[in-house]
Amino acid sequence: MEQCYAYGIGIATKNSRGEIIEVYYPSPVLKPSIECTSELIAAVGQSGTHTLNEYQLSDLRSSDLTELTSVLDAFSDTKSPLVLCLLNKNEAPQDVASVFLKLHLLSHRLVRPHETVLDGMFGVLKNLAWTSEGAIDLDDLPARQLKARCKGTTLSVDCVDKFPKMCDYVVPAGVRIADTARVRLGAYIGEGTTVMHEGFVNFNAGTEGPAMIEGRISAGVWVAKHSDLGGGSSTMGTLSGGGNIVISVGENCLIGANAGTGIPLGDRCTIESGLYITAGTKVSILDDDNQLVRVAKASVLANRSDLLFRRNSQSGAVECKTNQTAVALNEQLHAN
Repeated sequence: MEQCYAYGIGIATKNSRGEIIEVYYPSPVLKPSIECTSELIAAVGQSGTHTLNEYQLSDLRSSDLTELTSVLDAFSDTKSPLVLCLLNKNEAPQDVASVFLKLHLLSHRLVRPHETVLDGMFGVLKNLAWTSEGAIDLDDLPARQLKARCKGTTLSVDCVDKFPKMCDYVVPAGVRIADTARVRLGAYIGEGTTVMHEGFVNFNAGTEGPAMIEGRISAGVWVAKHSDLGGGSSTMGTLSGGGNIVISVGENCLIGANAGTGIPLGDRCTIESGLYITAGTKVSILDDDNQLVRVAKASVLANRSDLLFRRNSQSGAVECKTNQTAVALNEQLHAN
């Protein structure tokens, strides 16, 4: 038997039709041992998603494998449905349980963005009401709201979306998140990262850490360590217009307030406040004496290091020259 890709045992939420709508995995496992995989297959018969019955749970709890029993110990008192999701390969998720397992792998820092296949996930996930009582199917919401009112309480709906807040499922060590609603499950938040109130981190995106995030990290974007995204800044995600270019920000970069990038940046790059660089932006490339070398699209500068992008205050032209100063985060101010 080969080693499987990942598994998770979690608490599932089902709608009134008995369909799984979300799963909470407290301890997802990436690449478990062959022995652990064998125990799981012996209990449930095959890979995939399984709602565990008492006999299957008893078989798994009788295992001699500490790596398996330690996961099961967390569920000793629950009366909620328990789900085992066992993924043989890193391939497109086929159901809600496998999507949530992959999102957990990202937020638990077991895989980085783009390391797990998420193709087709939007067709699998449903829009749900994320409430003070957890996830609720939209078809079930009116009855649940009425039931709460009849008890003299109010069911608070935080949002209607396919994705929940990351911090309702996992809070990674060594981070600060000022507004947890702005970080989705499936975000990778590296240790030492601060996400301020206007910062946002989408799924399958994130920071290596440490980093200061006061802007938007869109889906698919990776920010390397010691970089700073200023207030109101933005990074163009792979979902924007169906693009397939992966945008990344290198180490020790600064994207100024209300600025943004649609090209991947190398290390020690700075984009002036208010300036948004896209792949097609015409850029005047200057030498060390501020003399024009040539005009080119910004795409030719992708992934290059030590660049300063600015707008000429007289001509309005976008200019690029070598950046002689590296960005240093204020360690005392941004300490976690």
